[in-house]
Amino acid sequence: MGPGNPQTDSTVKRALRAIEELQAKIAALEGAGNEPIAVIGMGCRFPGGADNPASFWHLLKNGGDAVVPLPRERWNIDEYYDPDPDRPGKMTIRHGGFLEAIDGFDAPFFGISPREAACMDPQHRLVLEVGWEALEQAGIAPGGLKGSRTGVFVGIGQNDYGRLKLGSGDPERIDAYDGTGNLFCFAAGRLSYVLGLQGPNMAIDTACSSSLVAIHQACLSLRAGDCSMALAGGVHLVVSPEVTIFLSRAHVLAPDGRCKTFDAAADGFGRGEGCGMIVLKRLSDALRDRDRILALIRGSAVNHDGAAGGLTVPNELAQQQLIVQALQNAGVDPLRVSYVEAHGTGTALGDPIEVSALNAALCKGRSADDPLIIGSVKTNLGHLEAAAGIAGVIKVILSL
Repeated sequence: MGPGNPQTDSTVKRALRAIEELQAKIAALEGAGNEPIAVIGMGCRFPGGADNPASFWHLLKNGGDAVVPLPRERWNIDEYYDPDPDRPGKMTIRHGGFLEAIDGFDAPFFGISPREAACMDPQHRLVLEVGWEALEQAGIAPGGLKGSRTGVFVGIGQNDYGRLKLGSGDPERIDAYDGTGNLFCFAAGRLSYVLGLQGPNMAIDTACSSSLVAIHQACLSLRAGDCSMALAGGVHLVVSPEVTIFLSRAHVLAPDGRCKTFDAAADGFGRGEGCGMIVLKRLSDALRDRDRILALIRGSAVNHDGAAGGLTVPNELAQQQLIVQALQNAGVDPLRVSYVEAHGTGTALGDPIEVSALNAALCKGRSADDPLIIGSVKTNLGHLEAAAGIAGVIKVILSL
């Protein structure tokens, strides 16, 4: 067949169209893998009466200090308090960022019997309440999600209530509901069960980063198409004295119960507690559904400090590498970052390492007229541990 043959021209055109279609599919797949994730709703229970985003913003705007004396119903602080961190069985603090009335729960609303509710860790109850409220704030009827591919990702790391129930030393006290009421997997699983959600579901414990890793996993799941919407966040409550005793013996708690972040007076962190949840969708889906978009998550990353100076000692190079990777994943120039909501626990060891890592990753070539501003919500609430990250995320969203 010679040049200009119609059959040859047709074959070439079909081949070119096929290549163009393949290129379009590849571009779509690459776009989906990096698509921004929209935050369309959020809910919270934080210290200082911050029981919803509006009251949380009021606390932040007014520079509120949510640190209070330990509630008497938790344990008798007079029996445990001693300013000497080396006293066995004692704790060095009397204050922290504590919630009020964590025993309040409308069990019938969620179809839970009084007997089962009594066996449930209050952390599980908070996840139900705050998850429901986050959906309502997004303009979504929680009861209408049955059968949907909605994922649930919950950061949770402390199981005080489980120790009181399952670890009481009296096996005869163990109830049929104590397992489902206290194991971490059921903190996330029950929310999917109550709402009939059929997307991925997981509880995540990575210590202080738990709720941030939960958000990261939710974003990955959304981009991969494993779910069409996701609830992500974390919860943390302090209802028995053992962990506070451990932290006192480890010499990491501030005697006044307050985090003095990036301050020369930093002398340890103050314990805090709370719950926060955000509702996430792929940006294209949020635009299609005409959702109210509160913020975008453009990228995230996860790593570990590896072989640092100790098991609990931060690694500056690893932190720097993580920030660089997150920026690359987000496609953001470091000099475009104007504010960082930092970890900032208020320890003399951790804070300088974090500031140095931020400086190395974000400040090269930055002029004096364009400083990088850093802060930490821990100065208002204390360190919420498994829920610390989500508190910072919600703070930044409110600031926007």
